[in-house]
Amino acid sequence: MIQPLAQIHPDAIIASSVEIGPFVMIDKNVIIGEGTQIASNVTILEGTRIGKNCKIFPGAVLGAIPQDLKFKGEDTLAIIGDNTTIREYVTVNRGTAAKGKTVVGDNCLLMAYCHVAHDCLLGNNVIMSNATHLAGEVDVDDFAILSGGVLVHQFTHIGSHVMVQGGSKVTKDVPPFIMAGRDPLSYAGINSVGLRRRGYSNEQIAAIQEIYRFIYLSKMNTTHALECIEAELPASVEREEILNFIKNSPRGIIKGYF
Repeated sequence: MIQPLAQIHPDAIIASSVEIGPFVMIDKNVIIGEGTQIASNVTILEGTRIGKNCKIFPGAVLGAIPQDLKFKGEDTLAIIGDNTTIREYVTVNRGTAAKGKTVVGDNCLLMAYCHVAHDCLLGNNVIMSNATHLAGEVDVDDFAILSGGVLVHQFTHIGSHVMVQGGSKVTKDVPPFIMAGRDPLSYAGINSVGLRRRGYSNEQIAAIQEIYRFIYLSKMNTTHALECIEAELPASVEREEILNFIKNSPRGIIKGYF
């Protein structure tokens, strides 16, 4: 059902089962998948791609041009995956020439007043709580949870299954499977509750804890800690994910709290 008070460009591609409320504006070069619901006063601009069964709440603005002075009008995208919920007044800007796209994955929840800047790449099952803001080219991996009012510096990488405390300022990379809190942002233990909810065994969680003991509790520098982990701890999917994350972190990871 499309409300007659909606303004839709004739070149937009909209699946037949999409519901569109009054005072919605949909620009050209927009594609919206089956079953998506778009509430009143939503603005969907050129270059936006929205998947199936999404819910877009009033006041959201998707696909606006980047807030980046280097942007020269190039053709770029803002991509929203399937089954994702975009709450009130969320803004998702499209990409620049740097990556060409901003991506929000499947099954994500972006709560009211969140901002996702140009060229951010969000994985699946990411939760951003109210008024959390991502600067440009931030990567957020699967199942990460950013609590309310978190501010994330440009080019930062947040690993999978991370929980970031509300009100935090993220200026360094946050490696996977951990909780991060305090000011300045620091390692605050393993996200064991979240991991159990997602099916990780006690043995897997204990192995992750042992890895982070080397990194954060041994008083070794990071390079030495990684060498010891590779030499002394058994290989696993989780171990490789942590090692690869840290080795490929040009910004460096957050510190421990000791």
